[in-house]
Formats: sequence, structure tokens, C-alpha cells
Amino acid sequence: MTEEDLRCSIIQHCRDMNASGLNQGTSGNISARYDGQMLITPSAIPYSMMTPDMIVSMPIDGADGDWRGPKKPSVEWPFHRDIMRSRSEIGAIVHTHSMFATILAIARKPIPACHYMIAAFGGNDVRVCDYARYGTSELSRNVLMALKGRSACLMANHGMIATGPTLEKAMWAAVELETIARQYYHALLIGGPVILPDGEIAGVREGFATYGLQEQDATSSEPRPGDGR
Repeated sequence: MTEEDLRCSIIQHCRDMNASGLNQGTSGNISARYDGQMLITPSAIPYSMMTPDMIVSMPIDGADGDWRGPKKPSVEWPFHRDIMRSRSEIGAIVHTHSMFATILAIARKPIPACHYMIAAFGGNDVRVCDYARYGTSELSRNVLMALKGRSACLMANHGMIATGPTLEKAMWAAVELETIARQYYHALLIGGPVILPDGEIAGVREGFATYGLQEQDATSSEPRPGDGR
């Protein structure tokens, strides 16, 4: 994929996440790694008006505020960059204010192993990071702590972050996280879920290593952990 292709893909994924209801307005943001740079959506530009040249380029190991492009980067660029700096396996990051993940984040409720697919995020839960104001280094620190050993987290009184080795897998993870958040929310309304034990989640993760999380088929647009067993 060329840099131009990736810029176009970022814009298309932004439009898709709003069309699907995963995000609203310009509240979310997406970044992707490319040749030592982080490509990230600009600040406050409606996705319908965004063009490839507006995607901001920032050196992952550069100084704060070092960016190239006609528009300013998303105000959330610090946690995007800091995640990429500390986690070389992460190639893309999707941040949204999706409805049910954000409800749980507002209530500061982590998501336990209410469904075996929680294992797709690296452990037996999805944590909620401590609150800090958007765009701050404190928020970056809190996010990195919540992501330790995980590929996604909720952000207290804010939203959610999902990551992946590719943009397609990061978007899949965001959709899956919102799905589990919705399921958990509704299970709480009818008396609460039965939580799977740690040993079961460990076994599911071992299973994912052999089928569900392998490289997606060339004809498929999304990875499907747990499918096709």
C-alpha cells in the first residue's frame, strides 16, 4: 500500500465508522503507521470534506508538535503517537465515542469476560483508563497503563481506543469492542452476566493463536477471531 492509498483508506474508514453509528460527527480519530511516520486525521474537519492531502504526517520519534500538512492534527495526537512509540506491533489506532463503550466509560465500568471474544483484546477484561483531559500527556500515560497487555481500552468519561497491526484489524477491533460493550450493558439490565473463568479465557487465547487471529484471507476485508472453528 502506498502512502496515498493509506491516506485514502483512513478517510474511508472514518466515513464508514460514522455511517455505521460507531462514531458521531468529528469526535473520533484514526491514525496509521507508515515508514516511521504516523498518519492521523486532522482536527475538526468533517469526514465528508476530508481529502488525502489533509491527513497529517507526524514523525513517530519526532519532537512534540512536529507535523506536516495543511491542517492541524487531531487534538488527540499525543496518545496516538505515544501508543505507536511504545508498541511497535501496533500499526493503526481507532478512537471513537461509540454509544455503549462510552456509556460504560462514563460509568467507569471495565468489561469483564462476559463473552469469550473478550480474549481477542489480550486478556480477561477491557480496562478503563483513569480520566484526564483530552489531548494531554496525562491522558497518554493513563491510556498506556490501561493498554498494558491489551489491544483496546475504555477511556473514563470519554470513549474507547482499539488498536491493531493494520487499519482493517484496528477497525474490526473497534466494532467488536462496541458489540461486547452493548452486550454487557444489556446483560447488566437483566441481572448481570455470568463471567467466564480466567482459565477459559486463557484457553480461548491459545485457540485464537492457531485460527482466529491468523492473517486474514486475501479475499476477506476483516479478520474474524473465533469464526470457522
